[in-house]
Amino acid sequence: MPRWYWILRQLTRTLWVRATLIGLLGVGAAIFAALIEDHVPAVLPTYIGAEAVDGVLNIIATSMLAVTTFSLSVMTAAYSASTSNVSPRATRLLMEDRVSQNVLSTFIGSFLFSIVGIVVLKTGAYGERGRFVLFLFTIAVIMLIVVSLLRWIDQLTRLGRVGETTNLVEQTTREAMQVRRKAPCLGGTPLCDESGLPPGARAICGGTTGYLQHVDMQALGECCEQLDRDLFVTAIPGNMIYPDTPLAWLPADVPEGRLEPASAEIRRAFTIGNERSFDQDPRFGLAVMSEIACRALSPAMNDPGTAIDVLGRLTRLLILWAETPSESEPELPRVHVATLQIDDLFEDAFMLIARDGAAQVEVQLRLQKCLRALNRLGDEAFRAAARRQSTLAQHRAELALSLEADRQRLRAVAEETG
Repeated sequence: MPRWYWILRQLTRTLWVRATLIGLLGVGAAIFAALIEDHVPAVLPTYIGAEAVDGVLNIIATSMLAVTTFSLSVMTAAYSASTSNVSPRATRLLMEDRVSQNVLSTFIGSFLFSIVGIVVLKTGAYGERGRFVLFLFTIAVIMLIVVSLLRWIDQLTRLGRVGETTNLVEQTTREAMQVRRKAPCLGGTPLCDESGLPPGARAICGGTTGYLQHVDMQALGECCEQLDRDLFVTAIPGNMIYPDTPLAWLPADVPEGRLEPASAEIRRAFTIGNERSFDQDPRFGLAVMSEIACRALSPAMNDPGTAIDVLGRLTRLLILWAETPSESEPELPRVHVATLQIDDLFEDAFMLIARDGAAQVEVQLRLQKCLRALNRLGDEAFRAAARRQSTLAQHRAELALSLEADRQRLRAVAEETG
């Protein structure tokens, strides 16, 4: 995904961009009605009482202002509830929810349409046919408002709830994992570890501190073609970057005159920010799912059922990773990219739940059963990671469980995992 397209996607996920676009559309519709009145047959306004548009626009303006204010207060309350009961990292997905943004943008656009329509009506810019066109636009806006209200009512019944937010995180993580599974190295050639670097390779460091959010692989591929050299990327999305952290490495034989411009171009292909992003970082989604379970296991909530539900979701997500991807040639063979470590995926998914739920036998039993299922899938590295997490979880539970019968029951299940 090119950097410009990734930035565009981030912008379109913000409320103000959608609200601005739909608001401009509403303003444009009100003005457009005055511009095209000369093309409307003069007989049409006599069949429809176009004068009725005055009162309808006033009703829309008054009601949409109230509905927009109410909707904003509801969304703010939902974000606060999600932060407290689910995870602050999951709240970002709620803020990017398309249904909520489209509905609220429709309300704002309808309000602006009615305000501009009223102002233009008062100036006398509309003739008889212009008022008729405005009436038709008003009918269309009313229909759009009705549809949006129905969608908003359905959304309000679920907005901010733990189950709905967990669904949203799972869906986002699934999309990231499916994309990453199809291109495990972001479209490049696998680089297993730094031992695969050429002798004397020169590091290109981040120069700043933050999380690596996105890598523009197309830009890196173009740089490789210009230099006629391979590039070795050791930083992948989700990594914490420090000023001296190597982002990538160039071979030692790159001419000195081209090294600095190439380094600057390569550095621009890496987007570093204050927070992690879900798009190219499936580990982040797994970590957020784990946070939701840990929040449910806290003494303040004491909800092991949610933790058990999250374990099932995490198992579904990791099963996607266990599936063997189709063999395909890398899109950018000259760009060598570090691979995701399967141990890291399992650790992000299960370690915190095993720690915080160590004293709850029902959570530990479900965790062992999930790991037992994963131990039957994937390659040997995948199964070994499942067994390691099973062993660690059992050790934690042995220290935390007070009843010997619970420990024996857990041992029996853990032994089946191996």
